[in-house]
Amino acid sequence: MSQGRPLKISVKNAEFQILLALRTNRSKRSQENEVFVEGTECIKQLIDARWEITRILFREGVKLSFWAESVLKKYPKAKQFEVASGLFLELSEKENPSELIVTAKIHRTGIQNLVPTNHPFYLLFDRPSDLGNFGSILRSADAFQVDVVFVLGHSIDVYDPKVLRASLGSIFHTKLVFLESVTSLEMFLEKEKNRCNLQVIGSDSLGKESLENTNIKSPVLLILGNEAKGMSVHLQSLCDLILKIPMRGVVNSLNVACAGSILLWEVTRNRTNHEV
Repeated sequence: MSQGRPLKISVKNAEFQILLALRTNRSKRSQENEVFVEGTECIKQLIDARWEITRILFREGVKLSFWAESVLKKYPKAKQFEVASGLFLELSEKENPSELIVTAKIHRTGIQNLVPTNHPFYLLFDRPSDLGNFGSILRSADAFQVDVVFVLGHSIDVYDPKVLRASLGSIFHTKLVFLESVTSLEMFLEKEKNRCNLQVIGSDSLGKESLENTNIKSPVLLILGNEAKGMSVHLQSLCDLILKIPMRGVVNSLNVACAGSILLWEVTRNRTNHEV
C-alpha cells in the first residue's frame, strides 16, 4: 500500500460507529454526503464512474486478491482500514462479505445542470417506496440508456446499500435529479415541450391506450407511479398519454420495476440511429 501501514479498527471506536451509521442511517448519509458500498461489482462500477472514494476497509487475516490490492494502491489518499474479522462481519450486510467495503462522496445533479439533448429520454419515478424496485429500475434505465432519472416527492433513500446492490452499481452511472415539488416538474416540462416537443407518457393498468397499439419514442418522459398508490391525479393531468401493458393472466398489474423495464425497452427499440 502506497500510504504505508493501514489504520486498524479492532474495537467499536468512533470510526466504526460512523461506518455503521453510513450503512444504516439515511440522515447520516445525507449529513456526510457519503455512501456505503460493498460487493465487488458495485465497487468496480463506483470506480469506473470515478466517484471519490473516502475509505477502503478490508478484513484482518484475509489474503486479498490482486484486484483488491490494486484498489488499495490506486487510492492512497483514501483512509485505509484493516478491520477485525468480527467487526467487519458486523459492518457487512452480506452473508459472505466481499473483500472490500468502501465509502464514497455522493455525486449530485441539479435540474439546472442538465445539458439538453435533441432526443431526450427521461424517466420519472413518483415517490418510490421499495428499495429493491428502485434499484432494479435503475439497472434497466442504465441498460436502455435513459438520460436522466427524476425522483419526485418524499421517497426511500436512493443511496441505501440495498438500492446500490439491486442496481448492481448502475446507480453510479445514472444522472439522478430530485424534484421537491410538482411545480418544478411542470416548469421543466413546459421548457422541454417548447424546446424539443417532449411527450409525457404515464403507465397505469387502467390506461386508455394499450402499449401494443402505441409506438413510443424519444423525446419522451415516462412516468412510473408509486408502488401502492400509482400516479397521483396531478401527474396524470400532466400526461399526454397513459398506457396500459396488455396482460393475459389473472393478475391485473405488474411489479413497477417490471412494467417500467418493458416501457423503457419499447422506447429504446424505437429509437433510430441518429437519435442515440
